[in-house]
Amino acid sequence: MPDYSLLDTQNANLWEVTTKAAGPEGQLPLTPELLRDAPSGDLFGLTQNAGMGWRPDQLLRKQFLILSTQGGIRGEDGRPIALGYHTGHFEVGLLMQAAAREFDRLECLPFAGFVSDPCDGRSQGTVGMMDSLPFRNDAAIVLKRLIRSLPTRRGVVGVATCDKGLPAMMMALAAQRDLPCIIVPGGVTLPPAQGEDAGKVQTIGARYAHGEITLEEAAEAGCRACASPGGGCQFLGTAATSQVIAEALGMCLPHSALAPSGQPIWLDAAVRSARAVTELEQRGLAMRDILTPDAFHNAMIVHAACGGSTNLLLHMPAFAYEAGLPLPTVDDWNRLNRQTPRLVDCLPNGPIGHPTIRFFLAGGVPELMLHLRGLGLLKLDALTASGKRLGDILEWWERSERRTRLRNLLVERDGVDPDTVIMAPSVAKERGLTSTVTFPVGNIAPEGSVIKSTSIDKSVIDADGVYRKTGPARVFTTERDAIAAVKGRTHNPIREGDIIVLMCRGPMGCGMEETYQITSALRYLPFGKHVALITDARFSGVSTGACIGHVGPEALDGGPIGKLRDGDRIRIEVDTRNLTGRLDFIGEPGHEVTPEAGAMILAAREPGSALCADPRIPPETRLWAMLQRAGGGTWAGCIYDVDKIIATLEAGTAALRQAEQRRA
Repeated sequence: MPDYSLLDTQNANLWEVTTKAAGPEGQLPLTPELLRDAPSGDLFGLTQNAGMGWRPDQLLRKQFLILSTQGGIRGEDGRPIALGYHTGHFEVGLLMQAAAREFDRLECLPFAGFVSDPCDGRSQGTVGMMDSLPFRNDAAIVLKRLIRSLPTRRGVVGVATCDKGLPAMMMALAAQRDLPCIIVPGGVTLPPAQGEDAGKVQTIGARYAHGEITLEEAAEAGCRACASPGGGCQFLGTAATSQVIAEALGMCLPHSALAPSGQPIWLDAAVRSARAVTELEQRGLAMRDILTPDAFHNAMIVHAACGGSTNLLLHMPAFAYEAGLPLPTVDDWNRLNRQTPRLVDCLPNGPIGHPTIRFFLAGGVPELMLHLRGLGLLKLDALTASGKRLGDILEWWERSERRTRLRNLLVERDGVDPDTVIMAPSVAKERGLTSTVTFPVGNIAPEGSVIKSTSIDKSVIDADGVYRKTGPARVFTTERDAIAAVKGRTHNPIREGDIIVLMCRGPMGCGMEETYQITSALRYLPFGKHVALITDARFSGVSTGACIGHVGPEALDGGPIGKLRDGDRIRIEVDTRNLTGRLDFIGEPGHEVTPEAGAMILAAREPGSALCADPRIPPETRLWAMLQRAGGGTWAGCIYDVDKIIATLEAGTAALRQAEQRRA
């Protein structure tokens, strides 16, 4: 007999179908003025609000919108009904609930909306990574549309955590120049009591392939790495760095970045954030009062001092663009990094590599800023989402009970001196910490490139602080082929001394994928510190080592990197103290030339490999690549500069018309 059970369910309760309802009791709090002057959308909005069950007599309260990147379905007992894409967005609904209840207590009317986000860790090495960076722009657009779609909102709370969702939320809120807004960071997950962090555990495949770990060790480490169900990863990658930058920009309440997900101190930040945004609204303060040039100066200083992810070089210009401010340039990053010592010892950086929870307990962003204030590096008059000047916040922090108790807790629970996590400048210098990023140029990267120079293994840096490497190019046009060679799964595996060149992985090639598969494997394989990587792609914030990315122009835009061939001699120099560097092709095997002569050879060469976009690149990502290129490209933050895009389209249309007229 055919099985028709999916077509119907034999349940008597199904036939009790209600066709009418009495509707909510009471009356809308309408006035003659509202009926005469309000748009029909405002009036029908009141009807729908009552229909959803809110008390009609409360519907004229001030309305505030809570947006988040929530994913998954979490049961009331905390167990998953449906999994999220990652821990970072699995618990943020609890923050939304806490904020909403506080709005209700303050006699405001809360609304909520969601734009979930992907996980870069989950999409490593897959087609999903091609959507990662473009997603940021798409999500920011949707979030902005949601804000505009609630015309009666008086302010916005944005709750987000991870690599693309939080930057998208920051872009969306930065664009609300006339609205009070605040970010509630989604916090961090805990490290396992025994086991590997979420960065190292992503290398179990490469280490197993090289016989570094057993199958059982891989299985156990993989199970335990995310030791609590919510929050971003335990390292200062792009997710954690974005939380730190949101606070440094003044978009968050002080000491809210990197709180442990699910714990009372984490929920408390959401409650106080709801209160803060209502106070901003009462005082007539908006995002344009918070996101100023001084705020961006402070955020870039903090980025350098904590050794943050290089992905913020893509995100910070996007925040500035949305805020209507000048975009930070490579010269700005260079100048501020030269002024600012790295003071934070947090994964993936060393020398110890503490998890992010320890950075939080040691004092987080305010504690770091105390040291930066002492160096005279901060703009203390910058206003923050608390409604207070940064200088006033730091004076409060220095004598606060919160600071004392949490720093003591770090000693009691983990046996860690907080001053070894966030160091005084003199201590950081003694321990060999160097400034965060360097921007190498040269005949391979005439428009520049970037390396987190502070995270190069110290054992391969010369006594004068310069990383020097000359070696043969190993050229790849797909990450799949490159990681296979790193794992030793090809006839010609990567060996000590090689320089991996991964091209055609920029925006035009595949959406500028993140290549953490490769960089993490190199970090944890014994020979990895003796291998360098050059690519027009980008890196995860947890990447370390001699990894040079964002090479410009990218191969598919005519960049010299696309002319390199297997065996070419490449010379890399990165001065980790003075933050200068070069990246040069210096000839073919047995025939080395000067960088100037190398540039001429590359200019005359045809590509040695067939250069093309990845055949799997989604059409939406191809469109993103063209739009962001017209908007200024990667060094302008991969933004959609609408005026430039329109000008480009109009110029192209005019050229087509002229061509048609000539043919006619």
